[in-house]
Amino acid sequence: MALGRLIVRRLFTTCALLFLLSILIFLLMEVLPGDIAKLRAGQFATSGEIELSRHQLGLYDPVYVRYLHWLSGFLTGDWGQSWRYQIPIAPLIQQRLANSAILAGVALLVVVPVSVAGGVVAALNEGRLLDHVLTMGGLLSMAVPEFVSSMILILVFSLWIPLLPSWAFIPEGASPLTALYYLILPVAALTLVVFAYISRMVRASVINELRRNYTRTAVLNGLSFSTVLIKHVLRNALLPTITVVANQLSWLLGGLVVVENVFNYPGLGQLLAQAAVSHDVPVLEMTILISAATLMLGNLAADLLYGLANPRVRVQLRAGH
Repeated sequence: MALGRLIVRRLFTTCALLFLLSILIFLLMEVLPGDIAKLRAGQFATSGEIELSRHQLGLYDPVYVRYLHWLSGFLTGDWGQSWRYQIPIAPLIQQRLANSAILAGVALLVVVPVSVAGGVVAALNEGRLLDHVLTMGGLLSMAVPEFVSSMILILVFSLWIPLLPSWAFIPEGASPLTALYYLILPVAALTLVVFAYISRMVRASVINELRRNYTRTAVLNGLSFSTVLIKHVLRNALLPTITVVANQLSWLLGGLVVVENVFNYPGLGQLLAQAAVSHDVPVLEMTILISAATLMLGNLAADLLYGLANPRVRVQLRAGH
């Protein structure tokens, strides 16, 4: 019951934040420079066509009426039509969102174990050369913008050593292995974005757990160091990592916008950038809102997972607090 109340409370908070964010997005689109009706009608539209566009967009209605109409359309799945592609927005965003989910999912499957392993190795070699190399390498990758790291990867592995394609446009009907082949460089670029944050947290947590009394006691009682490390140290040290991974979702989503455009990957980030450049307001509104909803739901899932994985939180939930 306590867990159910927690989930309901967090879902309510998330929905309230999304509602406020939708108002902000709509108002920001309203104050964009330029005539929205003229943008929709096209550069060479006549005055009559522009006037018709105003009526179709409901620009003579009050702002709150237009917002409620837009919000009801979003909730019912009627997201309108793209001004650039002249096709319904819902299937367009669904396809791009699915592509971004594949790229982000593969990136998470790579970056989390790699970062955890890097943090553990650095902690076990605290103060040594390997620790300094991993720490400084992580800081360097964190300082380099995604655009620069992506271009460096293309320069090295597509031009100097032509092993991998410089684009990530997966051919239709490609096998999973072929798709992964095209995703290697984009995934590597995204891994560089968040590696340092996760590995540094893991390193600090592992070092902290290794210095605790229970670790020394377990070793003195005859347990092997590897058993203590895997069953006790990592189990406690990885709890804060869940929150860090959730916090890096925002960096990952931001990285998707850059990486997808550099590697010509047809994801939601590329669609967002194209909509901004072409002033495709309906697509821009929906992509921003969907991206924000994805980020909030990811943080919600991570918070609930942390609560279930943390013994103290589980005890409080069982007690009904």
